[in-house]
Amino acid sequence: MSMATDDLAERIRAVLPARVHCLEKKMFGGIAFMYQGNMLVAPLKDGSMLARVGKEGMEEALALPGAGIMDMGGRSMGGFVVVAGDALEDDDDLSEWLQRCLRFVQTLPQK
Repeated sequence: MSMATDDLAERIRAVLPARVHCLEKKMFGGIAFMYQGNMLVAPLKDGSMLARVGKEGMEEALALPGAGIMDMGGRSMGGFVVVAGDALEDDDDLSEWLQRCLRFVQTLPQK
C-alpha cells in the first residue's frame, strides 16, 4: 500500500462513527472498508477514495466537488464514484462522504 493509502485509511478509521464497525479487506491493491459484508469505501494509492453511493445516488454524488465516475480497466463501475484526495483533505468533508456511503450501504442486505 502507498503512504497516501495508509494515511487516508487511518483518517477513515478515526472519522468513522464509533457505532459503525467495519472490517478491512484487501482489495484494489490496498484495503476496503466493509460494513455488514458490503464494501463501503476504499482508499486508493493516489490518495483518492472509491465511494459506494448506489446507482440512485450517482447523480447527486457526481455533482459534489472532486467526485468523478469510477473507471476500472475501461469500464465504469455503477454505484461507485471516485473522490479526489484534495476533496477529502478536511475531516468534515471525509465524514460527509462516509455518511453518504453508509446511508446507501445500510440499505443492502447483510452478507
